[in-house]
Amino acid sequence: MKEWALFGLFLFVGIGMLVSGIVYMRKEKDDTESVKIYRVVSIIGVVSTIGAVAYRALI
Repeated sequence: MKEWALFGLFLFVGIGMLVSGIVYMRKEKDDTESVKIYRVVSIIGVVSTIGAVAYRALI
């Protein structure tokens, strides 16, 4: 049961970071420093989501 909870948590956080990074990156598209920060947040979200799916596929 704890594997499903961990999977759900990482999936939820990863998708949340991905979506929020994309939304704010589009909102602040004129500020290059903000775009860099939100791009990193989006990349971390993608990595977390892929990691959660890979974790669930392997276990």
